[in-house]
Amino acid sequence: MVRLVPVTDPADPRLADYRDLRDVQLRKHLEAEHGLFIAEGEKVVRRALESGYEARSFLMAQRWLEGLDDVLGPSDAPCYVLSEELAEQVTGFHVHRGALASLQRRSLPSVDEVLTDARAVLVLEDIVDHTNVGAIFRSGAAMGFDAVLLSPRCADPFYRRAVKVGMGAVFSTPWTRLDDWYDALPALSERGFTTVALTLADDATPIEEAVAGLDRVALVLGSEGPGISARWQATAQRRAIIPMREGIDSLNVAAATAVACYLTRRALDG
Repeated sequence: MVRLVPVTDPADPRLADYRDLRDVQLRKHLEAEHGLFIAEGEKVVRRALESGYEARSFLMAQRWLEGLDDVLGPSDAPCYVLSEELAEQVTGFHVHRGALASLQRRSLPSVDEVLTDARAVLVLEDIVDHTNVGAIFRSGAAMGFDAVLLSPRCADPFYRRAVKVGMGAVFSTPWTRLDDWYDALPALSERGFTTVALTLADDATPIEEAVAGLDRVALVLGSEGPGISARWQATAQRRAIIPMREGIDSLNVAAATAVACYLTRRALDG
């Protein structure tokens, strides 16, 4: 049974998990040290708990308790109840969704575990913007992609902003980080995937052509600006582009992912 704990002091040490949520560097250190992540908003908190993540604690305004009563009830974690004004002092921003949870991270699975039975996967190289990572997870989940693989320098999918933008898709989508960046794409090819890099390279073909007739696809995406590295472009088996009207050469990586996932999934299911 969840324990309701009224709090009136923003400096209360029990609220350490929720302090300064907008300080990215501080959060990286704290969350890595304690193996935690933060879920924000009723839907995201609910999805995290329903996915089996263990709660360390909750932080909520009074008015959000009833809406989450069914998922809070079975937990034995403390629920710190405070005003929205006090929550803003603790977190550093207005928590307009009113509900936060600190949850325990799990050990990342191996690449082989993530790829078990997968036909369509996303492979992200050095996408460092948390919003983009969250949006990519959401698009991949919506379009039926089975897993996500991240290069070592990609942003953390469990960072609060990524989880929020992705509406908790990270809880239901198998994912892990690639240990071997240099030979990551050849290793996927050896596992039976055709690696298709989304790129503006001169030899790129329309994505519907690039994925036509394939059985297992690894769709490779790079960061905005630099794009996919020369090594990954060279080792990808195919290079693809999203055809656009004259004068427009690219989309935001999150938008491009949504389009590419839709066209890829349609080709696989066709």
